[in-house]
Amino acid sequence: MEPNLRRDELRALAAVAFAEAGRVPATIWSVHRAVSGRVFRAVGPAAQPVAAVHDTVAATVYRGLGGAAALAGHGVDAALAVAPAAGEPLSTRPGGSLALAILNGLQGDRLRDERSPLAQPMSIRLRGQRVAATRQALAAAFPRATGRVVVFLHGLMETEFSWSAPGSPGDTYGARLDREAGTTSVFVRYNSGLHVSENGRELSALLERLVEDWPVPVSSVSLVGHSMGGLIARSACHQATEAGTPWVGYVRHIVSLGTPHLGAPLEQAVHVASAALHVVPETRPVSRFLRRRSAGIRDLRHGSLVDEDWRDRDQDALRAAACREVPLLPGATHCFVSASVTRSPRHPLGRIVGDLLVLEPSAAGRGRTGGSASSLRTGTMSAG
Repeated sequence: MEPNLRRDELRALAAVAFAEAGRVPATIWSVHRAVSGRVFRAVGPAAQPVAAVHDTVAATVYRGLGGAAALAGHGVDAALAVAPAAGEPLSTRPGGSLALAILNGLQGDRLRDERSPLAQPMSIRLRGQRVAATRQALAAAFPRATGRVVVFLHGLMETEFSWSAPGSPGDTYGARLDREAGTTSVFVRYNSGLHVSENGRELSALLERLVEDWPVPVSSVSLVGHSMGGLIARSACHQATEAGTPWVGYVRHIVSLGTPHLGAPLEQAVHVASAALHVVPETRPVSRFLRRRSAGIRDLRHGSLVDEDWRDRDQDALRAAACREVPLLPGATHCFVSASVTRSPRHPLGRIVGDLLVLEPSAAGRGRTGGSASSLRTGTMSAG
């Protein structure tokens, strides 16, 4: 384990926190200036001297607040730089990893580009620790490996700890499956702020190494994805198929749990709101804040799976080009599990809100043209 990883994580986390705190005064000043400017323009030329003094004083105050946040950030960083690097890294503990997962979901693409230690690269995880996809490391981590591999992919702002079974400390849904079906479960953590297609490409590369270096010959691979994880599984299979990568030939089952195959209404609403708020100067700062959401969140708007859905396109355009419809992996059994806040997804309220994040038709895997292949096995469950 890298001895200074925890210290690096804490310093990077503090830097992000104080940077965000420093943006607050600038955002408030933007709204303040837009409102006051409208008032001074309505008064006319007589208000110009007052406006000049007002703007100078207000700008000085807001810049001072931003500078104070930056100064405090430098002080905290200096203190952390010399503090003992004691304790396990945040990324290996359930609570710390969840905090990093939320941050990655919101800003993961920027953290990746900045090479921040807070960015969570795609990796196999066992009890919070990374497991290298090499023959030696996999054999040590999975001493009872079987040829039936089940790969679990968490959702947006989650980690592999999300697969913990309630009421059974230390137990996971994967461990239960292994006991009952003789499989070997592999948990993957990834940066949910990246584009789905980017994570799909990384997952394909990871599974290629896993199948090649697995301790015993692989007979089948099953992919279980929650929410965004289901999209990443489909993207990986599609990209592997197009590239002719051998691992995809072992895939027998793909299970999507509450996955927004046709998009998530909440992200669609935020996209429209950011465009509407950008029209008026007084609300434009709020629009800029909403537009800072990560690439991964944006991809949930229509369930984007490939690079062409976002590359060289204006992601803030109100009327975005249609996403490419990617076929389901042939030869595999696809299972779709949807949920609703009502006992029946056909209930009027259930039709409108679904599980509060995904509507039943989207989670049920119905194609954009209105139907699904007859060879698919679809499961639906309701909550309530």
